[in-house]
Amino acid sequence: MPAIGITGGISTGKSSFSDCLREILPGARFFNADEAAHAVVELPEIQQKLRTEFGSGVFSRGGDLNREKLRAIIFSDATRKRALERILHPRIRRQWRTEAKRHRNSPEFFFADIPLLYETGGETLCDRVVVVACSYKVQLARLTQRMSLKQLEAEQMIKSQMPLEEKIARADHVVWNDGSRAVLMEQARFLVALWQRQTWTKK
Repeated sequence: MPAIGITGGISTGKSSFSDCLREILPGARFFNADEAAHAVVELPEIQQKLRTEFGSGVFSRGGDLNREKLRAIIFSDATRKRALERILHPRIRRQWRTEAKRHRNSPEFFFADIPLLYETGGETLCDRVVVVACSYKVQLARLTQRMSLKQLEAEQMIKSQMPLEEKIARADHVVWNDGSRAVLMEQARFLVALWQRQTWTKK
């Protein structure tokens, strides 16, 4: 069965779409890049690289990573954001590539929820890519509420990413998530039915 990439912008609803897929396809396998990143930054060798790149100030006295402080740095400076990606993404990419290969001959679908899929060239490892998108107004409202940010901070985070319009243009499928979960579920069911009818060959 195929490896399907799920991507989009921050707070456009990628995780909600993945949850819909889990309900429809309980046997499917999922890889979540954000969860992998949270685990990777706990590794001693990665923490050392973070100290070298960003200084000890991004860690508490107890040695814990201050994620909010690191986030503030990377979303205000594109160069520092790319530096963080160079530290984390090779390892994350290896993880999900290994999982995708492991499930290549499985009778179940494999989904990879990866926010920076296009930015890291990860689409080449996918049979199809779904972009979960929404209007800028809805995205901004969700982000400010979810992370308790000021509007300017949320706008800065959105602008630091590849434009959503560019991701939409490159997608195999676009899921529009401006409405309710029921509408999102309806789109998920449509795509699953479409994929189940297809004969899969690598792009």
